[in-house]
Amino acid sequence: MSLVGPSLAVSAILFSIGVLGVLIRRNAIIIFMCVELMLNAVNLSFVALSLVHGLTGQVFVFFVMTVAAAEAAVGLAIILAIFRHHRSVDLQNINLLRG
Repeated sequence: MSLVGPSLAVSAILFSIGVLGVLIRRNAIIIFMCVELMLNAVNLSFVALSLVHGLTGQVFVFFVMTVAAAEAAVGLAIILAIFRHHRSVDLQNINLLRG
């Protein structure tokens, strides 16, 4: 029994939820979490396709996880700095060019 089809379907659903969250939400932390959800959906599709095409997809997962960890560290630091300066993480109220 092949698990590639259902895994890719779940990956597509997770990626769609992430894109929807990025497009609809205004909170920087929620948007950040949706981007992480999209990266995890891509990881799931890499693992699912590695069942068919070999272990190359699992190697890419480690690279995506490394980028996600670096993005999490830098992204949370930026969000924390913005919160300390503006006392809000709502992107509607923040204009970084204003100073």
